Amino acid sequence: MSAPRRYRNTADMPPVIPVFPLAGVVLLPRTRLPLNIFEPRYLAMVDAAMDQNRVIGMIQPRDPAEEKAKRPAFAQVGCAGRITEYGETDDGRYLVTLTGICRFHVSSEREVSTPFRQVAADYALFSTDLQQSEDPPIARERLLNALKPYLSERAMQTDWKSVEDAPAETLVNALSMLCPFAPGEKQALLEAPGLKERSDVLIALLELANASATPAGGTQSIN
Repeated sequence: MSAPRRYRNTADMPPVIPVFPLAGVVLLPRTRLPLNIFEPRYLAMVDAAMDQNRVIGMIQPRDPAEEKAKRPAFAQVGCAGRITEYGETDDGRYLVTLTGICRFHVSSEREVSTPFRQVAADYALFSTDLQQSEDPPIARERLLNALKPYLSERAMQTDWKSVEDAPAETLVNALSMLCPFAPGEKQALLEAPGLKERSDVLIALLELANASATPAGGTQSIN
């Protein structure tokens, strides 16, 4: 999946975007993120995005403990996505899917009258996000060897044939988004400069989790 044709370079990206702060959740370029929107301020955010360019920035709070605060400080890097699926439920929720376009650095937060927050987004450091290129070599065998016990320990089911056959970008980015890593670990995956570096971070996190897994006979809750 490539970026929408309208976004060929960073100059095509909107300079000011609404942001949805959510701890433990990251969006990456060319990935899809389903969202269940129910808070009034974020319903208003989706309405505004649908009336304009459909772009929303996913970003984590700098401190996950402040997620429920009225104005948590933002992490420095998020990812802009475009609403590519949209639906409404009978009880007033929006079910939307964001498709990742490009990461951004928060230049500043704008003073706005809207109930949702907006930032000036600087995409310059992440211009390669908009370019579809050949997957770089990754340590796929090491990644898969680390992934198997990680999934087993957490009783997480997967289609292993699909995992083995997935292109490197699809595999690394999907695991970065779906594995239940801590918010700081998710942020490290998001901020990795490129796919090779993200793969290295992912492998390190999986191997670290495996090394500290619950001993045989112990118990562990599954999120």
